[in-house]
Amino acid sequence: MIDNNKIVLAYSGGLDTSVIIPWLKENYKGCEIIAVSIDVGQGSELDGLEEKAKKTGASKLYIEDLTKEFVEDCIFPTIKAGAKYEGKYLLGTSFARPLMAQRLVEIARKENAGAICHGCTGKGNDQVRFELSIKALAPDIKIIAPWRTWEIKSRDEEIAYAQAHDVPLKISKEDSYSKDKNIWHLSHEGLDLEDPSNEPTYEKEGFLEMGVSPIDAPDTPEYITIGFEKGNAVSIDGEKMDAVSLLTKLNDIGGRNGIGIIDIVENRLVGMKSRGVYETPGGTILYAAHEFLESITLDKDTMQFKSVLSHKYAELVYNGKWFTTLKDALDKFVDETQKTVTGEVKLKLYKGNIINAGMTSPYSLYSEEFATFNEDDVYDQNDATGFINLYGLPLKVKALLNKNGDLK
Repeated sequence: MIDNNKIVLAYSGGLDTSVIIPWLKENYKGCEIIAVSIDVGQGSELDGLEEKAKKTGASKLYIEDLTKEFVEDCIFPTIKAGAKYEGKYLLGTSFARPLMAQRLVEIARKENAGAICHGCTGKGNDQVRFELSIKALAPDIKIIAPWRTWEIKSRDEEIAYAQAHDVPLKISKEDSYSKDKNIWHLSHEGLDLEDPSNEPTYEKEGFLEMGVSPIDAPDTPEYITIGFEKGNAVSIDGEKMDAVSLLTKLNDIGGRNGIGIIDIVENRLVGMKSRGVYETPGGTILYAAHEFLESITLDKDTMQFKSVLSHKYAELVYNGKWFTTLKDALDKFVDETQKTVTGEVKLKLYKGNIINAGMTSPYSLYSEEFATFNEDDVYDQNDATGFINLYGLPLKVKALLNKNGDLK
């Protein structure tokens, strides 16, 4: 039984959620299905969804534009943390889910719905991200996950079910890559990519959507300068921009230069390995620029300790633990480290490469006077003798003991 006979469905209009509406109508008799599409920069993917949702059985469709919140509240904090899952994945799908779940809960409360339904498979990470977020925000609301209970076992069977129930689709069995798109990235999974011995068809027309292959990028490098204030990007080439406009422009710039295309095998939370191709043109530029600027604005201990915590931060985000005490605490630490991460970074973009072309900051800790190889009046090189003697004392003591045979 569902309280008040109302179910809120996270609805993208893709294959999974398209077939879920008629499935819910069949399996939860008398329940009203309220579809919710959350816009985090998918572009034209949301076009025509209202007609489609209602035609397949939904009573209404909410379309919620959360692109601004996504960039400012999810993307920028993760950049400041330097979080990359397993050192490569820029978390494009991961940090969108908690924000979506939060709005689903808000609409469920507004509609007095007793359940929230999602279309995540039982093999994926997103089921965990959605459900942990819902449990943290609304532990009383029932969660429905059809992929874990229905008879459909493959994408081919899903397509057949959709065709049998007159659900309109824009895909076919031959080209149905599993994709997830937002303003930050586009992921590609499935089909030939499931075999890690296959090379992705980057040059195939229509495969890449956010840019071009490095091979097809211009033969002339492009220079850009990104300005930061307290760790957040605020300008491109001296022009102040809001967060959404800035990322959109960097996507265009990075895309045409073949930036941000990665082919990785990642370890999913549920235990299996998964292979995917990710396009993150603007995001890859932002991560690189931010790291360059931190190299001159953070002291050694803070920078090294932050690099350790960034791995934990990435794991929390990837594993769906967005609404946790630990993540809140890490955000506070990160914000403290970013107080001096202000300045400009000049980059040279060339055929998929991001090259540091200079950086400045009013808080720079780099001192040419101390670092110079030329004569200076601020550093007494004789001081190094005592420092090395003390720093190397444990090694000397151990070596002397070994010489005397006291250590076996």
